[in-house]
Amino acid sequence: MNGFKFTKYVPPLLKDAQFDELLNIFLQLLTISSGDVAQALEWLNQIDRNYNLTSPEYGVGDFIDDLKKLGYINEDRATGALHPTAKSEKTIRKQALEEIFGKLKRGNLGNHRTPFTGFGDELTAERREFQFGDTLDKIDLTESLKNAQINHGLDDFRLTEGDLEIQEKDFKAATSTVLMIDISHSMILYGEDRITPAKKVAMALAELITRKYPKDTLDIIVFGDDAHPVQIRDLPYLQVGPYHTNTVAGLELAMETLKRRKTINKQIFLITDGKPTCLKIGMRYYKNAYGFDRKIVNKTLDQAAIARKKGIPITTFMIASDPYLQRFVREFTEVNNGRAFYSDLQGLGQYVFEDFIKNRRKRVR
Repeated sequence: MNGFKFTKYVPPLLKDAQFDELLNIFLQLLTISSGDVAQALEWLNQIDRNYNLTSPEYGVGDFIDDLKKLGYINEDRATGALHPTAKSEKTIRKQALEEIFGKLKRGNLGNHRTPFTGFGDELTAERREFQFGDTLDKIDLTESLKNAQINHGLDDFRLTEGDLEIQEKDFKAATSTVLMIDISHSMILYGEDRITPAKKVAMALAELITRKYPKDTLDIIVFGDDAHPVQIRDLPYLQVGPYHTNTVAGLELAMETLKRRKTINKQIFLITDGKPTCLKIGMRYYKNAYGFDRKIVNKTLDQAAIARKKGIPITTFMIASDPYLQRFVREFTEVNNGRAFYSDLQGLGQYVFEDFIKNRRKRVR
């Protein structure tokens, strides 16, 4: 007999529910503090005093003990300092993915299939004759030998070009992406935290690619006075420095990085809030933070043109609303034939992810 079976509802333990709630807040604070556990816990205590997050049965001290027991933080026995663990880093990336990508419409994810055939690893039912330029891995050896037997017989068996048969493969738009993040001082100027949303986007994108698109590559570059690559595990700890904005150095490193990638499709995502204000000429830094310096701007536009010649589109995500900055971005985008989005901090993640998924659905030439 079909029906419903009713059982007694057992609510979750208050301690478990409180830990999960506190963990979510703590990881957010840990990202904002760039991995400073002590600072994050101090902020958590302040929030608790203002909003009564904890209860007499479960306090922040209990929460800290559980963080240690469950492997989210560890304590340096010599100094007593607390440090986040790899488990915390992975959980932060997962949290960022759910926070940003979870807001997008369902159904946008796929296996990056396109209507094109080409280099790929999934066979189709389509077959055709061999053509000059076809690679050996596309030849269906069994069918080709069968054709040779039919065409020439067993007494005069030979395999000729006319016997070869090609089995098409689905083209999968494997993509190499470089994400450039501005860490110049302006990213925290005027009391507005712009670096934390940028870090969250980077972590979410890294988690998405790791989970869904394992054949893709994602390289992350930060740029201030200079540019250098960072590892995915370093993302929660990124900090803004007393730097100017050397966009040229970032673009040069991004294109050098993509040069080493073997995928056909390559792209650069650039997250910034300001104009380029710095160049490195030899061992000397040329800086001008006041207005637009054509010497710096022209060098930046030159890099946009070089990327265009190499077939590398640049998508710029501008998290500033100044009209004169937007004019520069429009000029930069026109030279590269790329794309530009003018986003507030709340919409940044959605813009990045929607554009990433859109690009994954087409073959970039």
